[in-house]
Amino acid sequence: MAAADDSNLGVTDEAEFIDAEITCEMRDRAYRICRDYLHGAWKLIAPPDMILKQISGGLSNLLYYCALPPSHPPQGPEPSEVLLRIYGQVHGEDGLESVLAESVIFALLSERRLGPRLYGVFPGGRLEQYIPARSLFTSELADPNLSAIISTKMARVHALNVPISKEPSWIWNTMDKWLKSSQDFLNNRSLSDREDAQKIAKLQLFNFQKEMEFLRKVVGKVQSPVVFAHNDMQEGNILLNTHAKTRDDQVCLIDFEYCSYNYRGFDVANHFCEWVYEYKLPVDPYFTVARENYPGKDKQLFFIRSYLEAYEAARRRKVVQPTNAIEDSHPISSVSVLSQNNRMMSNMAAPPHPAEDKLLAEVQVFTLVSHLFWTLWSIVQSQVSTIPFGYTDYAIVRMEHYLEDKANLNVDIINKRKSEAMCEDE
Repeated sequence: MAAADDSNLGVTDEAEFIDAEITCEMRDRAYRICRDYLHGAWKLIAPPDMILKQISGGLSNLLYYCALPPSHPPQGPEPSEVLLRIYGQVHGEDGLESVLAESVIFALLSERRLGPRLYGVFPGGRLEQYIPARSLFTSELADPNLSAIISTKMARVHALNVPISKEPSWIWNTMDKWLKSSQDFLNNRSLSDREDAQKIAKLQLFNFQKEMEFLRKVVGKVQSPVVFAHNDMQEGNILLNTHAKTRDDQVCLIDFEYCSYNYRGFDVANHFCEWVYEYKLPVDPYFTVARENYPGKDKQLFFIRSYLEAYEAARRRKVVQPTNAIEDSHPISSVSVLSQNNRMMSNMAAPPHPAEDKLLAEVQVFTLVSHLFWTLWSIVQSQVSTIPFGYTDYAIVRMEHYLEDKANLNVDIINKRKSEAMCEDE
């Protein structure tokens, strides 16, 4: 659950534009980039003719909406509108490496139609597809039609061969870094003077180091495959394009900041966790919690079966339609809840086979990893972020859910999976 930044701006039905004058230098630069990378009708207009608006909300990048004037429609395949992203200041080798890795990942996902199209990469920024879409609502994650499409998209991401390190070190390195920062913060004695001192006190009682060691052990037992993962597939990073011509194009993934090679179980479990949390509350703490919305075994199996079929097809380079997707003439958002549940239950008649059981066991373990991951993230963000969000409240909620789910963890199933894996190796 990464907080909203500028990664999904410019892809909504009602983009918010800054009502400010754009300098001649910026207009000339934007025009040259669009002309040189897009060609077609873009070469026939002058800088004053181009529609150029700055999009509000960018925290680390400058974002601009660029469009052809009505007098110059596209002549061929060139787009009529694009999103121009100008990178902010990049600090040090780590910053340059991150920008390079993100550009490679963005290009690959674009080429596979898993994210917005990439029209150009230039020193200091890139040109992206401007998508007339909106992010999903949390409640829509349970829609069987959308769930099948999301699982298919996730599977196709997981099947990618991306030229970055394939060791599953990102999750542990990130949590270790956040753990150190969190402990330094929580051990500060001056915290007693804060308004949220009582909330901080709850977090201080939690033994983060001990739980990290516990998670490393159980993750080792569950033997989850390592894949290229999105790592933050929450509703805010999933766009619904109601103007799409094909069902597959109705869902688009965005925000690849956390993409890395990681355990398969984390991506699936983290997505299921996001069914519980809604981040659209306009007042403090800016989120709501509904534990009853966590998917039960039937809904998990619905997602997992679609995922496994799509993953195997992607590995064989076959394109398949989302399994169990509801085929009708109505918009996705208009499918009734009763119809969704009836169709879902009819698809759950068959008992799970071993591959599905294994992934269900992975989900149990990585649900805990997701809780601890975002608990640590929230503590760090509470110190540095200027975005209005109840980070401390959210950290406590995820910590409490960690403890609840750990108490319900079926250790026998985890040990069984470890034994089965050892037998397969012999």
